[in-house]
Amino acid sequence: MFENIKWLFFDVGSTIVDEHLAYEHRMREIADSANTTYTNVYEMAITFYKQNKKGDLETAKLLGVELTKWHKEDEILYEDASKCLEILSSQYKIGIIANQSLGTKERLERHGVLQYIDLVIASAEEGVAKPDKKIFEIALERSNCKPCEAVMIGDRIDNDIIPAKVLGMHTIWIKQGFGQYWNITEEVEKADCTVNSLMEICNVL
Repeated sequence: MFENIKWLFFDVGSTIVDEHLAYEHRMREIADSANTTYTNVYEMAITFYKQNKKGDLETAKLLGVELTKWHKEDEILYEDASKCLEILSSQYKIGIIANQSLGTKERLERHGVLQYIDLVIASAEEGVAKPDKKIFEIALERSNCKPCEAVMIGDRIDNDIIPAKVLGMHTIWIKQGFGQYWNITEEVEKADCTVNSLMEICNVL
């Protein structure tokens, strides 16, 4: 399935970085603003995620409150992220294609994984965001990599899998975070491979 691969491109949020505490923080703030319970907000959000919508955003809209700011300080590295990247970086070039605010490289360095990464392409620095295929094209151009020699690994079907597939890249859907609730209905949404953790990728490639 994955032959002649030179580059592995990873998303960041809910792929390398665990965002569950940041989402919990945001949902508690939505609940406080709407004078309801965290459980109510969480259940509403899950319902939206299962409809392939952005659950936190749609829940805030439905409750008539502002979507609160993202708490980057709550982000933590997935337990197996460092080991996974260490193993894979000995066999492949590692890149990042992510929708992130300014300073992605610095955050990855603070998390202790930048040493395994050869290229960081982030939306804030590039002025273009996923699912726009242009951000993938930038990454392929800078890495001097053909789409057929690259694998895109991410938690979001809409942002990661579909645009990468359309360009001819291989794809791995990692079912972490709220992206795992995506309801696949079309062929273009089907990744070449589905895993439930980062270390599983080491067994697939």
